[in-house]
Amino acid sequence: MWQSRHRFAGTLALPFLLLAIPTQALAHAGDRAHIMILPTGYYLVGGALAVAASFILLALVPPGPLDRWVSARARLFASPEWLRLPASTLTFLFVLFLIFVGFAGSRDPLSNPLPLIVWTVFWVGLTLVHGIFGNVWWWLNPLYAPWRLVALLRGSDQPLMRLPQRLAYWPAILLFLGFAWFELVYPAPDDPERLAWVLGIYLAFNVLATIIFGYEDWTRRGECLSVFLGMIARMGIVEKGEPDATGRRPLKLCMPGAKLATADPLPLTGAAFLLLALSTVSFDGLLLTFFWLATIGVNPLEFPGRTDVMWPNTLGLLLMFALLASAFFASVAAGERLAGPKRPFAEVAGRLVWSIIPISLVYHFAHYLGALLVDGQYALAALSDPLMRGWDLFGTAGMHVQAGLVLGARATWVFWNIQAGAIIVGHLVAIAMAHVIAWRIHGNARDAAMSQILLAALMVFYTAFGLWLLSSPTAG
Repeated sequence: MWQSRHRFAGTLALPFLLLAIPTQALAHAGDRAHIMILPTGYYLVGGALAVAASFILLALVPPGPLDRWVSARARLFASPEWLRLPASTLTFLFVLFLIFVGFAGSRDPLSNPLPLIVWTVFWVGLTLVHGIFGNVWWWLNPLYAPWRLVALLRGSDQPLMRLPQRLAYWPAILLFLGFAWFELVYPAPDDPERLAWVLGIYLAFNVLATIIFGYEDWTRRGECLSVFLGMIARMGIVEKGEPDATGRRPLKLCMPGAKLATADPLPLTGAAFLLLALSTVSFDGLLLTFFWLATIGVNPLEFPGRTDVMWPNTLGLLLMFALLASAFFASVAAGERLAGPKRPFAEVAGRLVWSIIPISLVYHFAHYLGALLVDGQYALAALSDPLMRGWDLFGTAGMHVQAGLVLGARATWVFWNIQAGAIIVGHLVAIAMAHVIAWRIHGNARDAAMSQILLAALMVFYTAFGLWLLSSPTAG
């Protein structure tokens, strides 16, 4: 007989017990590819002014046309939902194969496909795919196939117990915090064998959680990567519509970010999850800068390694999240006081937090672009010979990795401008989406603009902060 409280506590605690063991977990995608030496002050000021000017312009222009723009949809074709089970099955088998390769393949992280696939293809590439196109993970999620198999054997797809509503998004927050800590703070996040252990246990833990709490509820509020990708997917240009008369769900084409304006409000814990995701990428850009190392008393020219800075980096990770969350919620609360509250604070914050998605996506793109371009080539080579036995399955085993894509004066100039441009555009989209959401909350342009003044100021600051992070020299 299952005891629900003990069962949930034990299930939720398992990943954190694993983090206490000196084993590998989801490894880091890669460090900054070069050190910027450009006069970036002009970029910082220009980017901040561009975001500020966009807010002023939106405040002066009637929001009706922008609202109609984000509401426009074009029908594409019926959603191929029959692909979900075979796609999930193939993904599940591929994950099992990667786990095997982690144990049996090379211990070199650049030769073994496991860390390269997890951190370059999945964490970087798949996140960007979701931000551009939509929720591809709905079809690919490897948890779906084993859950369906167990449901078939049980003769029921009903959960063994309900995930308590009072927990809201706390399971996802705790799992993502552990995930981020291991990626950014843990001393040895690249070893393929250790990664195989943790990935296998993580997979088994979440399959068990879907059986206990139900697939839909657990992947919506519990399994942090599914929650993250589902939220990022609202930036994509493909939307799944409501079922038609035949029961089929059409796919629709929409403007980038349009789904953010129509999204249901998140609870405060859901808003906190989004802010946590953004703060971890920001701290990833900060933790090796000369500024941060000097702050924690480390000589950046003699970086001692992660082991010696675990405690200050742990505190830094938590502090970055606390500062961003406090600044966001305070900006929303102050804005509502200026405009005159029309809805409960939790609802307003839960709707406006969707405007953070474009910022989170472009930071993800800008920060990991170098890793995607370089480590992506290593991943292609490693997949052709996953066990280092002289195979060439896809004709890429002997490919020469072109690291020069992100090195040299010309490449640095192009690389920096792409990153800076992405960050500025992302903040412009965020300002626009926040304005539409505020207009839908308050019903008139004046109150919508008044409610956004401090949130826009926060976005202006974060634009300059993000550009500064990208341009700061790093150690290690």
